[in-house]
Amino acid sequence: MTTPLELDDIQGLVTRGYRTLTSACFLVLATAGPAATARAALGRLAPRVTNGLSGPPDTAVNVALTADGLRRLGLEPPELDGFPYEFVVGMTDPDRSRFLGDVGENAPRHWRWGGPAGPPVHVLVMLYARDGQRLRQLEAETRREVLVPGAFTETARLGTAELTDREPFGFRDGISQPLVEGLPKAALAAGDGGTDGEQVVRAGEFVLGYPNEYGLLTDRPLLPARHDPLGVLPRVPEGGADFGRNGSYLVFRQLRQDVEAFRDYLDAETRRPDGSSDPAAQQALAARMVGRWPGGAPLVRAPEHDDPALATDNGFGYHATDPAGLRCPLGAHIRRANPRDSLDPRPGSADSVAVGRRHRLLRRGRPYGPDGTGDGPDAHGLHFLALNANISRQFEFIQHTWLDNPNFNGLHDGPDPIVAPRQERRTTFTEQGRPFRTRHAGLPQFVTVQGGAYFFLPGLKALHYLCTAVPEGGRQ
Repeated sequence: MTTPLELDDIQGLVTRGYRTLTSACFLVLATAGPAATARAALGRLAPRVTNGLSGPPDTAVNVALTADGLRRLGLEPPELDGFPYEFVVGMTDPDRSRFLGDVGENAPRHWRWGGPAGPPVHVLVMLYARDGQRLRQLEAETRREVLVPGAFTETARLGTAELTDREPFGFRDGISQPLVEGLPKAALAAGDGGTDGEQVVRAGEFVLGYPNEYGLLTDRPLLPARHDPLGVLPRVPEGGADFGRNGSYLVFRQLRQDVEAFRDYLDAETRRPDGSSDPAAQQALAARMVGRWPGGAPLVRAPEHDDPALATDNGFGYHATDPAGLRCPLGAHIRRANPRDSLDPRPGSADSVAVGRRHRLLRRGRPYGPDGTGDGPDAHGLHFLALNANISRQFEFIQHTWLDNPNFNGLHDGPDPIVAPRQERRTTFTEQGRPFRTRHAGLPQFVTVQGGAYFFLPGLKALHYLCTAVPEGGRQ
């Protein structure tokens, strides 16, 4: 039986990607004084925070906090025990950096924000609007409420490009999203009996306090009831206060995409014998690296050319149609990020699909361009935002075990051809074929991390608690 989602207490970013709100910016803030002053400023913003009940007409506001931000607002270490280790130590912890491949050019010491040498990161305010004028107004109002003396200072302002259906490398984006059990789209997919129903994932994989794909409740922060004497937070049967319920973990990484290097590599690899460029071959190689054509059609269904009729097709598998990677290469980006039915045990079975559902992300990213990110006059990239209930099992597993892994799917020296760091190792992309495979060697690094942090996206009751209730023994 599906547990109904408490949409009035879940931030709207979890339930939708705000596709109709095409303008957005992100304010990265640090506390600047006493916890009580910061809580009061955040409390002025809290009533604006958008919940998951209905689509916002013109604007939306969401708020998330780092572990250090929670401490600065008054939660002391014993109260942080329910948070996962990777969240508490943060994305830039040396062990996490090595695990994620954040070394070399990706190392946090080079980051524009979030790195150990830069200003602290405590709070993330995400602003969305239907157009640029409304966004500017919303941002001005937000600044007046939170950027007051002794409350917060601005670590970074991260602008975005106007939202379209394409990412900077030119591919249709946002196609393969899990459907969250309990939301209308999931009910429709499950009811039609098609393969889209396999994309339905239990809500507890993304929202704390609900059963996950193991049929369990993901660990979440619980406080002693005495720390919430006003009863702001939900209670658990054991009597404690549930600070985690209806919250989620937000992974934020600013990823710079070297569009020029990507195009140059495609051109160099596909030149005709006379040395002239071959645009059709460039597009085909790019599609094989990604696993979809620029228009969105998956190679499994359209191996020879793009097909507009398949632009948003997501109901396919790999095992029965393309087990050897002859249509979609085994190391292609989308085949790594979501292996679908190709995983052990018993590839092609429901058990295989079930394994994949335990490693899904809700992606809420926004592209950016050279419009105020501070990343260079010609910089393009993606503000990667992903929601999950278990950072280690979901985001970190995908990054380390599927994307960065040079031995994924039986390969030997082939990490993800698009997003993986190169780390001074020999990197190739292999196109499986009969009778011969084709190997593309010496891939440069196309994507570089420019900043990032792990955030907790609290439920609205938990946010209200942070702003109004001083925890026992908390910082004043």
